[in-house]
Amino acid sequence: MARFDCEISEFIWATKYRHRGIGRAGEHILDQTLEDSWRRLANALAAVEPRQHELWAQRFYHNLADFRFLPGGRILAGAGTGHRVTLFNCFVMGTIEDSMEAIFERLKEGALTMQQGGGIGCDFSTLRPAGSCAQHTGTVASGPVSFMRIWDAMCATLLSTGSRRGAMMATLRCDHPDIEQFVEAKRDPRELRHFNLSVLVSDDFMAAVAGDEEWPLVFPDRQLEGQGGDLIPRRWSGAADVVPCRVLRRLPARQLWQKIMHATYDCAEPGVLFIDQINRHNNLYYREHISATNPCGEIPLPPYGACNLGSINLTRFVREPFSDRARLDWDGIRDCAALGVRMLDNVIELSRYPLPAQEQQARGSRRIGIGITGLADALITLGMHYDSDAARDLAARVMRTLRDSAYGSAIALAEEKGTFPFFQRDDYLRGADIRALPDALQRAIAERGIRNSHLIAIAPTGTISLLANCVSSGVEPVFDFRHRRRVLTATGAYREFEIVDPAYRLWCDSGGNCGALPPTFVAARSLSPRAHLLMEAALQPFVDNAISKTVNVPADYPFEKFESLYREAFELGLKGCTTFRPNPITQSVLTSGAEQPAGHCCDIEREGE
Repeated sequence: MARFDCEISEFIWATKYRHRGIGRAGEHILDQTLEDSWRRLANALAAVEPRQHELWAQRFYHNLADFRFLPGGRILAGAGTGHRVTLFNCFVMGTIEDSMEAIFERLKEGALTMQQGGGIGCDFSTLRPAGSCAQHTGTVASGPVSFMRIWDAMCATLLSTGSRRGAMMATLRCDHPDIEQFVEAKRDPRELRHFNLSVLVSDDFMAAVAGDEEWPLVFPDRQLEGQGGDLIPRRWSGAADVVPCRVLRRLPARQLWQKIMHATYDCAEPGVLFIDQINRHNNLYYREHISATNPCGEIPLPPYGACNLGSINLTRFVREPFSDRARLDWDGIRDCAALGVRMLDNVIELSRYPLPAQEQQARGSRRIGIGITGLADALITLGMHYDSDAARDLAARVMRTLRDSAYGSAIALAEEKGTFPFFQRDDYLRGADIRALPDALQRAIAERGIRNSHLIAIAPTGTISLLANCVSSGVEPVFDFRHRRRVLTATGAYREFEIVDPAYRLWCDSGGNCGALPPTFVAARSLSPRAHLLMEAALQPFVDNAISKTVNVPADYPFEKFESLYREAFELGLKGCTTFRPNPITQSVLTSGAEQPAGHCCDIEREGE
């Protein structure tokens, strides 16, 4: 029987993932144990299989048991309950056309999605800049940030009903005329409190910054009705092709870059998405142009795309920890990944969708994201320092192994169940990430097709990692080896829990000196910001979606070095960069003296409800 080593783990299971129902005699608990929750999920996913239901239920259960494979929180909470709920944590919403009717239609769709528990991402770049005129109506546009406030109010209203599902991501292009207002928006602590913000940064902009050039702020000509200056071509958000755009003004690229950097240095926002890199490495480049992500950033998505995620808990595959023979069970990782693909593919069939367009997109691409969690704890038990070439090489080998196993499984599934409907063999095989696969996998895709368009993503795994006895989250370092954490309860009050890192607990329980830890026991605050960046860069080549990773920066970190982190992230080929530096605006949910990022769709307060 699975054992909870941490009080917070049992609390999370009982309040977020344990299925309860109402019987004739009052409340009736349907999941008596955690094993019951796993069995409920395994049976629900196996019911989707066309044959051998019992066999697949047993295999799925084994993959879940002992916290080996951790599906997204809504999958664990909702599958097999009979509730009419979505099993996806997050969505990117449809293109916001620049008309009042379309804007409020998208607002309604966002509200319906969030009401069912989904976090949302929205690109507001399609809205006309503030001050531009619509001559045929005689109205003056108020700009994207003003409409973002309406979304923010909608989210606050949903929160006031008792829901805690208010995660939203807003993006805006770096060449939109209102980009400076967007960048500065959250300096006011009352503004856009339910949004995470990210700037869509292009290769051209980074080149202009490097060359100290002027940067044009533009908008599509057809919407400006003759206003503005020169025409230049741009692949604009929501457009199928390059469109002519009017230059409304110009400013030094470095001036805008410095504004972005100072805002995130001071306020931890906005983040930066290297949008051309995202689109270059999109397996569906031939039919999609991406301009938004889910609220955590690990899944860049087209309009109406959804997150379907699961993580392999690496701590469960360490053999003989803290010994000279400590090693990873590579075959176990391969098998877990292969079976995880089938499980997440079945989620697409099992889930309900807030909107028909979301179902069409999910079934058309069959996007999933298998990732890892517990990396930092696994490295410690293997005797490796997080900031070392050996650790980065091992982590890269893990991701390569996971990727190749996942792709192999998706190819086999295509033979059995068919390829994803958006699959076009020749175009797909020309994708940058597909061309980076081993030759054998490329040949297999050419011959047999593939079930899922995308397969790999590294999520933050905040809540499910706490459920799994508090393993380190995603690819993040251990936050601290002992600390306390406040959690919001159903009554609206906070409850405090002590958290003990499992690698630390294992070291102490096996006779290690708890007062004199080996140097491999390194916590996040002890690592340089560049160490965070280099670990992410080591993994990115094997991730066809993206990575949710926060670079922790000390409060006294010089601004010049901070700014250089973002330039290096771009040069390293990352798809985005998010930092966190403690400051008066941000708030902490941990009580060990350090700050943490603002909320997102995988927070304890939101996931699994």
